[in-house]
Amino acid sequence: MAYNPNKELKKYYCISEVAEQFDVAESLLRFWEREFPNIKPRKNNRGIRQYTKEDIDEIRLVYNLLKVRGMKIAAAKAILSKNKKAASDASEIIEYLQSVKSELLEISRELKDL
Repeated sequence: MAYNPNKELKKYYCISEVAEQFDVAESLLRFWEREFPNIKPRKNNRGIRQYTKEDIDEIRLVYNLLKVRGMKIAAAKAILSKNKKAASDASEIIEYLQSVKSELLEISRELKDL
């Protein structure tokens, strides 16, 4: 079998790891699960949530609409039900632009240090 560098190292993530990734409380993730039916982490025998990469992508989309763009829950639900693909594309663009901004800020700091 050939080595695949793009293969995810972990199949499931616990709620604390996901909450830390988005810098939100675990209770907020549980709330979003109730509000947004597209967020459905698997639960093991003990009821512990196990998030897949796809679950995290859904959370990222909701996070972008609510936290980054400042929408209300009803507006975010409406956007997701009408045109989820456009919302997903916009979320990816915003993430990319934020990474470019942070890189430019780092370059600026390095130039000031010269």
